[in-house]
Amino acid sequence: MDSTGNVVREKSFLFAVRIVNLERYLCRNHKEYVLSKQLVRSGTSIGANIEEALAGQSRRDFIAKMAIASKETRETCYWIRLLIATGYLNKERTAVKTLQSDCEELTKLLTSIVKTSQEN
Repeated sequence: MDSTGNVVREKSFLFAVRIVNLERYLCRNHKEYVLSKQLVRSGTSIGANIEEALAGQSRRDFIAKMAIASKETRETCYWIRLLIATGYLNKERTAVKTLQSDCEELTKLLTSIVKTSQEN
């Protein structure tokens, strides 16, 4: 596994941990169960797809799984924006800002990996 694989693997795992903790917070403190479940599904799927990609049997398999991870990241960013827009999350809080920033960073990283892999 190259250094990019290690970086994206670790970032996605730490992001998933934050997503699980956010889902727990939303359920406990806001009794919000619908959006938080969508968030945890997509937010934890990112890392799972990256793990599958890194163990891919072919280059095509690698690209397909990384592309799915990229789509899941975009979906996760959507759920975070929706939770902010509906008042469940305060966009001024540092934790929310860094969560959004991490989500955008993962999106850029995965998009770059997919594009580079398709070109090579």
